[in-house]
Amino acid sequence: MALRETKTTGKAATPAAKSTEAPVNTIPAQFVFSKNNYMWLIIAIAVVAFGFVLMSGTTDIYSTTKIVIAPIVVLAGFGIGFYAILKKPAAK
Repeated sequence: MALRETKTTGKAATPAAKSTEAPVNTIPAQFVFSKNNYMWLIIAIAVVAFGFVLMSGTTDIYSTTKIVIAPIVVLAGFGIGFYAILKKPAAK
């Protein structure tokens, strides 16, 4: 296998000149979620947390609140969370 020789010009490589001008075509950052989506997500977290608080406790394990109402509240919170994620932001 033969080695190739490369020719050099003897000039030192200079870094590209830095431009102090602002880019002309700047596009503002667009987030995936809007403020409204985050509000719904916070509501969902609060509802799920409330459902778990309803489930907690040491008295009367078989109360209707713990085995019926609290799981429904938690599932409703998860439903609100899915809605918050899938909701499209309003077009401007």
